[in-house]
Formats: sequence, structure tokens, C-alpha cells
Amino acid sequence: MKRKRRFKREKLRRGIYVLPNIFTSLNIFFGFYSVIASIDGKFVAAAISILIAGVFDALDGRIARATKTTSRFGIEYDSLADVVSFGVAPGLMMYLWALRPLGRIGWLAAFLFVTCGALRLARFNTQLGSISSKHFVGLPIPLAATMNAATILFCDKFGIQESVNPVLVMVMLYFLSFLMVSTIKYESFKKPELFTKMNFNVLVAAILILIFIAAQPSIALFMIGVIYIISGPFNTIRRYKEIKEKRTEPQNGDEQTTEVVNHT
Repeated sequence: MKRKRRFKREKLRRGIYVLPNIFTSLNIFFGFYSVIASIDGKFVAAAISILIAGVFDALDGRIARATKTTSRFGIEYDSLADVVSFGVAPGLMMYLWALRPLGRIGWLAAFLFVTCGALRLARFNTQLGSISSKHFVGLPIPLAATMNAATILFCDKFGIQESVNPVLVMVMLYFLSFLMVSTIKYESFKKPELFTKMNFNVLVAAILILIFIAAQPSIALFMIGVIYIISGPFNTIRRYKEIKEKRTEPQNGDEQTTEVVNHT
């Protein structure tokens, strides 16, 4: 009986380890399908596939942590999946959608996006456990890929995909590439207090945002993506100004010395 129970426990443990990797495999599946859809010229389907891949990417890590089955293998497998789904797939998608008329400059911009995404993942893996989980250092590659997908869905929503300026798309790719390898901090929303303690007004705002996403997903995703991407540089500039103001503020001792000098 004891051997039978031990065998069942070991079998269950192996099954739990397989579960998060199945979600990672589904991440790769939708990333690969996005590549196929882009080659076939089905860019809306390619964009939606990247968004679905992002959902599975978010789930695999949470399932691994919830079931306490995180492993080095899972981390490396997840990174390789992200290179496919959020590096190669969106890079090829944006090139075939808008950058092809630019020729070599166009595919080099797509190549830069893929390379910077891979560098971002490599840096993240080397810093794992040594930096705070409250912030992302650099724009995460899934969010950069989501911005590309949201751009296509936004243009399709308003029927302007045929008149998109390739240069603007190229500039966007360069900007996203820079943000991924930068040291700009982004909110990770992994703070426990966000889910344990929430202001009533914040809860109402979150519900309204969800309703907006459900009603107009293309517009909502694009706007949320733009706001989040801009928030990193904006918060960095704000923190820099606060630090600069603190440094320029006179100390108490300096104020007292100034007063004494003025009185004399």
C-alpha cells in the first residue's frame, strides 16, 4: 500500500511539472501559427495569435509558482518560447505588414527587434533572483510584442492598414527595441498589496477598464499599450527630477549658517 501511495505521489508530481510546460508549449504553438498567418498575409490572425500566446506565457509562470514546480528547465524553456512568440513572430509580422517596401532597412529594423528581445530575455535570466520583482528592468518582450499586435488590430479597426507609413512603423520598432534593452524600470504589478488591499475607486476604475476592453478590444489594447510604454520613461524622468531637487535643497546646517551670516 505504501509503495502504491508513493508511486501515485511521484506520478502526480511529474504531472504537475508537465502542466506549466504544456502552457509554454501552447505559447510556442500560437507564436508559430502567427508566423504562418503572417506569411499567408493574414495579419489580423497573426496579431491575435501573439495576444493568445501572451496569455499562455502569463499563465505558465503563475501555475508553476502556484504548484511550486518552478525549475531551471522551465525558465529556459519559457525564454526560448518567448523568442519565437514575441521576437520572431512579431518581427516577421511587422516586416511583411508594413516594412517590406523599405527593403533592407525594413528587415534590419525587424531583425533589431528580435535581437533586442533575445538580449532582454538573456539579461532577465542572469538577473533572476538578484533584483526586485516589483519592477521590470527594461520593457518586457511580451509587452513589446503586444504593442505590435495591438497596432495592427487598431489600424484594421479603422481601415487604415493600407495607408500606414512604413517609416513610422520602423521608428516604433526602433523605439521598442531600445526600451527592451534599456535600464528603464516598468511596473510589474506583482505587489501582493495590489490584490489584498484595493481602494474602492481603483476597483471601480478597473471594472470600467475591463468593460472598455470587452467593448472595444482593439482600441483599448492599443491605448493601454501606449500608456504603459510611455509610463517607463515618464517615471524615470520624474524620479530623476525628484533626486535632483533633493540634492539642490539646502541642508538645515547650511540654512542656519546662511542666517548667521545675514545677521552679522
